[in-house]
Amino acid sequence: MKFYLERLRGMLDTKRFEHSLGVMDTAVRLAELYGADRDKAAVAGLLHDCARDMPGDELLALARQFDLPVNGVERALPVLLHAPVGAELARREFGVDNIPVLRSIALHTLGGESMTLLDKIVFVADKIEPGRRYPGVENIREAARRDLGRALLGCFDMAIGLSLRAGEPVHPVTVNARNRLLLALNKD
Repeated sequence: MKFYLERLRGMLDTKRFEHSLGVMDTAVRLAELYGADRDKAAVAGLLHDCARDMPGDELLALARQFDLPVNGVERALPVLLHAPVGAELARREFGVDNIPVLRSIALHTLGGESMTLLDKIVFVADKIEPGRRYPGVENIREAARRDLGRALLGCFDMAIGLSLRAGEPVHPVTVNARNRLLLALNKD
């Protein structure tokens, strides 16, 4: 973990590094609460934003270099690529070879239709870590203590709402992930 911390500190500004520490701690707490692997949650939480401080043109170039698919929404908003690019950097630059950890890093921004427990934990932890301040965050934090699925739904709703209010496109992956989750939650 020390190697990860030292390397990550050199890649991120202070605020983003502190956020990453908060996500790591929150992911570990959620892993304990929901019976997931603490160590995997810690690594994924810590490294989830390793590419976040890169400029958009660099994210696009790395996505091409790593043969990652890029759609029109991502071309318009390259910051969305920091998750899949970050997963590849975690593999190449940090030596992470655990597929569930890499997948959780790759999905932490947009989500996905078939998210694992670890994927959900890292996604939610990113949105509720103690440094996050936005309207409704306390409701999502409370939901996370009771029902991870409901917390995840709250995160999707928040993210989609932010995109709509900003006049930005909503990524179809997030819309599809939200719809599938909502249907599953309503079926239960």
